[in-house]
Amino acid sequence: SRSSVFSPAFHSSQPLPCSSPSALHSLPPLWPPAFILMAFGGESIFKDEAMDEKGERARMASFVGAMAIADLVRTTLGPRGMDKILQSSGRGHTLNVTNDGATILKALHIDNPAAKVLVDISKVQDDEVGDGTTSVVVLAGELLREAEKLVAKNIHPMTIIAGYRLAAECGRSVLEKHAKDNKADPDKFQMDLLNIAMTTLSSKILAQDKEHFANLAVDAVLRLKGSGNLEAIQIIKKPGGCLRDSFLDEGFILDKKIGIGQPKRIENAKILVANTAMDTDKIKIYGARVRVDSILKVAEIEMAEKEKMRMKVQKIIGHGINCFVNRQLIYNFPEELFADAGILAIEHADFDGIERLALVTGGEIASTFDNPESVKLGHCQLIEEIMIGEDKLIHFSGVELGQACTIVLRGASTHVLDEAERSLHDALCVLSQTVADSRVILGGGWPEMLMAHHIDELARKTPGKKSLAIDSFAVALRAIPTIIADNAGLDSADLIAQLRAEHHKEGSTAGVDVITGAVGDMEKFGIYESFKVKQAILLSATEAAEMILRVDEIIKCAPRKREERM
Repeated sequence: SRSSVFSPAFHSSQPLPCSSPSALHSLPPLWPPAFILMAFGGESIFKDEAMDEKGERARMASFVGAMAIADLVRTTLGPRGMDKILQSSGRGHTLNVTNDGATILKALHIDNPAAKVLVDISKVQDDEVGDGTTSVVVLAGELLREAEKLVAKNIHPMTIIAGYRLAAECGRSVLEKHAKDNKADPDKFQMDLLNIAMTTLSSKILAQDKEHFANLAVDAVLRLKGSGNLEAIQIIKKPGGCLRDSFLDEGFILDKKIGIGQPKRIENAKILVANTAMDTDKIKIYGARVRVDSILKVAEIEMAEKEKMRMKVQKIIGHGINCFVNRQLIYNFPEELFADAGILAIEHADFDGIERLALVTGGEIASTFDNPESVKLGHCQLIEEIMIGEDKLIHFSGVELGQACTIVLRGASTHVLDEAERSLHDALCVLSQTVADSRVILGGGWPEMLMAHHIDELARKTPGKKSLAIDSFAVALRAIPTIIADNAGLDSADLIAQLRAEHHKEGSTAGVDVITGAVGDMEKFGIYESFKVKQAILLSATEAAEMILRVDEIIKCAPRKREERM
């Protein structure tokens, strides 16, 4: 079994000579020195504390790790999925309450390498399409669960992989054939987007007010006019009120207050967005000691500093602006100079805030002010102070980038708001992907049952052991609606049996209706999903399962020892 470390060239049929010194000379030249050492009881090629698991043991470790991760998130799947509380072990013991697969898996510290593969595909799914992070992990786990049964029947992993590939391609082509595209009709397309947003939000904390938030999300995404630039959509969280009080506002809202003695309203604003030090009106000579013989000399140094700051403020004012937004602090003296000049000065705006402000107003972030002609200013029609709850914020309306908007979330606590933001972000990502690829399919377990039906037919036509793997792929796909039904407290065995019978009829639109606890017409209920999301789930889960199936050895390096200091 040791020879499996090496390439197929060493899986030779030449017999290994007996372990005697004279036999060394009779070894064929193909055997590598390391193999000779191991064959004759020499040292291992690994360090002492390195771990090496092979064959069946390595495969079982991979299967068990991946299935454990899938079982961890499976209870969060579907409209009636449960939430998890994630508590950190750091200072403050911060906690998150979420049912988002990617958020749960990111928070885990995992040692099993196969489990890390599933965590990675969940992260990629979140970055790529925004939704389906739980489904992709659960499907990969179910594929491996079925593969484990086949391996136990002595079917080679490469045969299973070949069957899985055929099944995945069959499933993808079936989905593509049944996908609808209503981009030519704006009204129908907007309805598709609304249905997709409501389906995405059904399994989140926003499910109770999904119509309200679906309208907010669709309105925000359609403002982008197909650009897909989600940076232009800002989300602000303000505790207080209830989730239904959330609203969408055109323009940009900066979470800062206007200073004392500064104008509270500016029309036709010219905005300079900067990242520069405006706090040098004190003596700051680091690493040096100044010795003076009178207090007047200290006053002279302070005056020199003030004069230097005055010249910097004059250069900024010379750009012909009436609003100055700085990433860093603005101390009292420069703030006073700006107020005297009738300029609104906003300090300590967070970096995300000024980057987004520069984007939506059409300006650029400046740090030097010697050449006014090289600085690009931002513009907007009106800057004013508004109140949300008990907080004052600065509202920029009529910004140059007409696509920009702000969604203000209200809620009972910061945990509710954090989960609401994650849910809304998922919906926005899915909608922006659907605007780019406008094909839609039905949801509620319909795609999985449809694919499983056609993959079953493919298995019956395929000769050899591959047909067993194709059949197992269909079983894994049916596990998704089974889990959705189980999580809703329904009789999954009865429901899936009914669904299988329905999908034998041509053009069936049957899926799991968790509200009534029966088989329902997904088209009638308006339960739609994005084709791109479902395709990404299918292909990513298959590739991850294939990668884990290929493993026949796990080698863990010896931990690096800390050098002893003298």
